[in-house]
Amino acid sequence: MENAIVVPCYNEADRLDLESFHEFLAEHKNYTVCFVNDGSSDSTLKMLKTFQAGRESRVHVYDAPRNNGKAEAIRSGVNYMLQNTNAKNIGFMDADLATGFEDYENLVHSLDDDLDEGGMVIGSRTRVNTATIQRTPFRSASSNIFNKIIQWIIGLKINDTQCGAKVFTRHTANTLFQKAFISKWLFDIELLMRMRNKYGKKSMLKKFKEVSLKKWTEVEGSKITLKDAFQFPIQLIKIALNYNFKPLFSTKPSKWISYSVESVRSFLF
Repeated sequence: MENAIVVPCYNEADRLDLESFHEFLAEHKNYTVCFVNDGSSDSTLKMLKTFQAGRESRVHVYDAPRNNGKAEAIRSGVNYMLQNTNAKNIGFMDADLATGFEDYENLVHSLDDDLDEGGMVIGSRTRVNTATIQRTPFRSASSNIFNKIIQWIIGLKINDTQCGAKVFTRHTANTLFQKAFISKWLFDIELLMRMRNKYGKKSMLKKFKEVSLKKWTEVEGSKITLKDAFQFPIQLIKIALNYNFKPLFSTKPSKWISYSVESVRSFLF
């Protein structure tokens, strides 16, 4: 299989449209899917196992013993697919299909087109006005403010870090998903900062692409609780400190000055 999709699932029994997955896999023989059951307490695992039966070569089910959050679910799924398949590209998308298969395919094609080895493509819900993006006014406004803060932290003008559809070359997936994430919800930011820290801003931009979605629909049933939302500012601070300043202390003295200046400039400006 050339392309692998990881789908995190936590209590998705009422939202999981397995018929759409069946139709997609039937029409796309070069794709395989790994559903990660993130310690669901409903019938999600039973549904996934039933769907997998007879499709074991195309459908994988990774059953996490307990709920660890979206970041760890995706990380576990990506590493599972790295170990158990020869997929050329590995990505992830949300179980509710807020980003559809057509847009996911477009991300895969964009990855193959012209990015250097070590590529990463992310979906964007904000780049074009002609896209069919369905979301509440409150969510749009809060998302715009959130993105501005993230751009400031990362030091790169990335329009939409939190879209639930991203695709990586096998090499990049192996690089970015080895270590556990700081945040179980804001790990998308960590992926970008890991890539920035590994390659540097200029080189990263040759390996990175943000692609506009044609359609995105806000689906009810978000797993983000009010408690999680209140923790976002603290998690952002932890991420900024870890990725912008922590590397200073593991850099050779001869490189410390130039690296520290660049890190401070990234964080402040």
